[in-house]
Amino acid sequence: MGTNTFLFDVLKDLQDQDVNLSEITFILPSKRAGLFLKHEIAASTTKTLFSPEILSIEEFVEQLSGLHSKSNTTLLFEFYSVYESLTDKKHLDSFEAFSKWAQILLQDFNEIDRYVIPQEQIFDYLSAIQDLKHWSLDPNKTDFVKNYLAFWNKLHKYYEAFVKALKGKNIGYQGLLYREALKHLKKYMDQNSGKQHVFLGFNALNTAEQDIIQVLLAQNMARIYWDIDTAFLEHPNHDAALFIKGYQSNWSYFKKHPFQWSHNHYSNQKDIQIYGIPKNIGQAKHIGALLQELQKTNPKLEKTAVVLGDENLLIPVLNSLPKNLTALNITMGFPLSSIPLAHLFELLFKIHKQNSERFYYQDIHALLTHQFVRPLFYIDETDYASLIIEAIHGNNITYLSAKRLKSIAPEASEIISVLLSGWQNAVKNALDRCFELIQLIKHHFDTSKEKALLSLEYLYRFNTLFNELAHLNKSFNHIKDIKTLHSVFKELLSTETLDFQGEPLEGLQIMGMLESRVLDFDTVIIASVNEGILPAGKSNNSFIPFDVKLENKLPTYKEKDAVYTYHFYHLLQRARHIHILYNTEADVLTGGEKSRFITQLEFDETHQIKEHLVMPPVPVTKRKLNEIVKTPGVLEELKRVGQKGFSPSSLTNYIRNPIDFYYQKVLHVNEFDMVEEHIAANTLGTVVHNTLEDFYRPLKGSFLTEDLLKNLKSKIETQVVFHFNEIYKEGDLSRGKNLIIFEIAKRYVSNFLNAELKEIKAGNTIKIIDVEADASTILKNLDLPFEVTMKGKVDRIDECNGLTRIIDYKTGAVNQNEVDVVNWEDMPTDYKKYSKSFQVLSYAYMLAESNRINLPVEAGIISFKNLSSGFLKFGKKESQYGRKKDHLITAETLSDFAEVLKQLILEIYNPDIPFTEKEV
Repeated sequence: MGTNTFLFDVLKDLQDQDVNLSEITFILPSKRAGLFLKHEIAASTTKTLFSPEILSIEEFVEQLSGLHSKSNTTLLFEFYSVYESLTDKKHLDSFEAFSKWAQILLQDFNEIDRYVIPQEQIFDYLSAIQDLKHWSLDPNKTDFVKNYLAFWNKLHKYYEAFVKALKGKNIGYQGLLYREALKHLKKYMDQNSGKQHVFLGFNALNTAEQDIIQVLLAQNMARIYWDIDTAFLEHPNHDAALFIKGYQSNWSYFKKHPFQWSHNHYSNQKDIQIYGIPKNIGQAKHIGALLQELQKTNPKLEKTAVVLGDENLLIPVLNSLPKNLTALNITMGFPLSSIPLAHLFELLFKIHKQNSERFYYQDIHALLTHQFVRPLFYIDETDYASLIIEAIHGNNITYLSAKRLKSIAPEASEIISVLLSGWQNAVKNALDRCFELIQLIKHHFDTSKEKALLSLEYLYRFNTLFNELAHLNKSFNHIKDIKTLHSVFKELLSTETLDFQGEPLEGLQIMGMLESRVLDFDTVIIASVNEGILPAGKSNNSFIPFDVKLENKLPTYKEKDAVYTYHFYHLLQRARHIHILYNTEADVLTGGEKSRFITQLEFDETHQIKEHLVMPPVPVTKRKLNEIVKTPGVLEELKRVGQKGFSPSSLTNYIRNPIDFYYQKVLHVNEFDMVEEHIAANTLGTVVHNTLEDFYRPLKGSFLTEDLLKNLKSKIETQVVFHFNEIYKEGDLSRGKNLIIFEIAKRYVSNFLNAELKEIKAGNTIKIIDVEADASTILKNLDLPFEVTMKGKVDRIDECNGLTRIIDYKTGAVNQNEVDVVNWEDMPTDYKKYSKSFQVLSYAYMLAESNRINLPVEAGIISFKNLSSGFLKFGKKESQYGRKKDHLITAETLSDFAEVLKQLILEIYNPDIPFTEKEV
């Protein structure tokens, strides 16, 4: 049998004193605790009674104050109106700039009021500190310093005017509600003199709360029950009892009345397991495994809680829960910012903030493929999103307008207008477009057959959020542009959550640390117990310096850490089985350091602790190289390919990696072409090739002269621009990297023509025989039952000083040793060493076999990146380190090469040799 819960003990004590529960007002730290209290009352009473009034402390204070609490965003708008009225236009910040510092100031106003500090005193003190810092006696203060000091001097005015404005509208922030509640406390007590209040489960009370509770206690209108363990209370400096020990010592009520309660549950025997686990996803998976294990003895996981220190763990944990879980309650809200719809609006704001006329193609691509937008482009069974994406890629469009998109898909004009037209940096237009988009998506879900209850819930929440934005803007008119609207949208989004429906009193409970207040469980799993998360660590999000906070008894990071300490140890007090998880990996901010709470537990000798380092099982898998068996179907396709003709590059592709050859030639799988945002190497190569083809084609049969070449040089720019436009289509050549590559293309052609001029001036004769020449031949002596053809295009054939040359252009860097051959038998297997010589010999072989050239000839490469080396000729070397090589390609050379070709082709067609992947 487990230990009684704190709530059960409180109710039993009240019933033992014959207190009528129906007449009590229970006040608890949270609404959730109130739900559990109501359940405990129903379970512990044997007679019928009216449910007592159960309030959270915020609800009670709101009742006392007579003001209504408002969201942080609404308060920010209210504050800006006040700030505007107190600031001359010359020094007025925009709403967006204002919101950055006003958020911090609102937090400080809140703290000052919650801790009932005389406002004038603290603001004058802060102003004086800044004045001293900035050389108050210096007669030559800069305008910047003057403005800075003026800001500090105005803080009290801001506060007074802001409070006055809020009270005039009967609204307030939390601190103001507390200050007003104190003022109205006497009136409340006079009107409710017979009412009894029971405060239970509190820990860190602000000054206003302490004052309210102490006054009610002194007038015998209240009782208070603490939930603290003797182990912490009697410890000389345990932070879990930091606050409660202070109240026990300082409150005059406890000088005459007993302190209720401290207990001895923490020292009871407990099973505490600590797990160091890499990454959040590792923790989530381990939580799933722990729950599965716990189900063996507790199938419904009753009195079991998973407490998440980091809310980002929620979705991974939900995806890791045991499949047979019957009852579940999630107290944490799911942040709206994590919903896919948030990403859609984030994307829209991003692109319209930049420009509402021209849109970057990747943003359009992301928009069209978004899961909520894509279905809207299915019109009359046509997928217009795909048509637009294909048009963008096909025309290489980097930037495009809404008008251009409509011209590509006129049928989708309505949805294109909603997404991209009419924003024009006007806030009302933007909001109207967002509402229209929500309606279009809703209409799609209403008319489609798919069940989309969750998606409709998302839409409803975002519709509400935009309604709030529209209302705020209409009421205050502070949002002047899309950038500011986006900023306010993000602020609202960060605070909004989607609440889950579940079984609040049954089965497994998943919650955050603060939701665990007042509640007790037998089994607790606490995740992300890392420094920086539990406790949250130091943060300096305040205009009030540390020493001023100490002086005025405002909470510092020490008190905030103590709040987490209390909640952490409170979870441990009555639990019997405790599993504590922490992340061992250095994740951005958390640093992979386990929390001081774990270290404290390790040094505390009250309990035996078992520690584990949990590593996910990583199987050692040896990568198996892919093998494709040549089935009759594959061989039939290879036969068709062979009859159509192998190119030299396809054969070198086979040498490099047979699997790539299989994908390309048998399956005909090609890589999908993306938009070339920056000119790719192959585009540069094609432009240079095509320009030289245009220049030299009219010169076929002619000798090159200085005049001819000089004339060609004058046409470089026109021809290069023409070919870039042919291939790169609507890509922009006028700026950035593209402009550099465009200039490189012109330089390559110019340098090539200069090299030709140099050859002519040196007395060499060059006659152009052919350019981009088609070459093909049927391969002989293969002993195959069908013909196999080889074909290709030769960049250039010329005669230099009477000797025929076969030339292949390469825009990349090529060195002489890459066109030398030492061992013929290595050529079919060594791609790196022999692919270039294989290509040039292939061209020579095809031309010789079709009687287009007379042997001997020279064949080689001109590398535009290595033009200084000139024509890099094929050479046959006797040995690897020998200097002697033969550059002339003779019938004997081609006969040796024919054997290499034969071996390669027969291997391709051999049914017993599969296509085997090579590690490239």
